Parts: sequence; C-alpha cells; structure tokens
Amino acid sequence: MAHQPTLVTKRLILRPFELSDAKAVQRLAGDRAIADTTLNIPYPYEDGSAEEWIATHRPKFEARELANFAITRRTNGELLGAVGLAMVPQFQRAELGYWVGKAYWNRGYCTEASEAVVEYAFTQLNVNRIYAVHFKRNPASGQVMKKLGMKREGLLRQHVRKWDSYEDIVFYGLLRKDWMKKRSG
Repeated sequence: MAHQPTLVTKRLILRPFELSDAKAVQRLAGDRAIADTTLNIPYPYEDGSAEEWIATHRPKFEARELANFAITRRTNGELLGAVGLAMVPQFQRAELGYWVGKAYWNRGYCTEASEAVVEYAFTQLNVNRIYAVHFKRNPASGQVMKKLGMKREGLLRQHVRKWDSYEDIVFYGLLRKDWMKKRSG
C-alpha cells in the first residue's frame, strides 16, 4: 500500500501524525473531558503514551488496518485533534473515530475532517461501509455522524465499561451507495 496521503479541506489539513505532535496530543487528549467521552483514550494521559500511539500508525496503515490523521488548521498547522479509520479489508468496512480538543468544540472541525476521511475511504480505500459509535450520553458525537449522512442503526445497552460505569453505545452506519447518492444530490 502507498504512503498515507494528506487530505485538504476548506479550513483543515489532515496529515499523518509525526512524533513531534506527541506533546500536543498529550495536552489535548489528556483533558479529562476528551477521555470521558471516548472509549480508548486514557486519563491521566501518561508521558510517552502519545509517542507510543503515534509509532503504531505507519505499520498499521501499511497493513491496511488503520488510517489515523492529525487534524490541523490550514492557516498555521496547529493540531486540533484526530480522525481515523480502523479498517477491516476482508469485509470492505471501516470504523470511523475522532476526537477534537475541547477548545475547538462546536466549530465544525470534527464534521469537516470526518467528511474528508469518509470521502477518502469510499473513493480510495474501496470501503463499502463505514460505521461509528458514540456513548449515548454524548449526543454531540451523534450529531457529527448524522451530518455525515450516517443512519442510526441501533443501541447496545451497557455494551462497554468506561471507568466505573457501563455505557450504552449508539451505532451509526453509512453505505457507499447511500453516500454516492447523497453526494450526487
């Protein structure tokens, strides 16, 4: 597989993470509000964790398992968050995941970045289906999924455990044919 591309949107550049991003990742993802609304981000975010996470990206991309992108501001390169795909080539599907630093919430960055990654998945990675999940108590994440054209597919009650609580998970999905139909207007 070729090297991971850089994707450009109106306001953003989505690029592969670099080790030099580690301090910003730790600062942004280390906010308890980010960890609280995501399943796999630890709190506290320990020193060295961002470097370890970033080091997994290239080998997993080359293995067609993962495509993680740094969400950066187009004007100054500032890191805002992350968006990525966990790929299952055997079934031509991918799980979309994202987080944006709290200071950048409610500005449309997550939706804009996710739209570019969804387009990349359908047009370049031969994905037929993209799905995403969010904690039921985090409806803002579900709003991003709806803006992408995803359809709510179900609720899994107490499906995961985050810290000391069981969490309900809401599932959304988008098929390539539905995305193409929406795109063509």
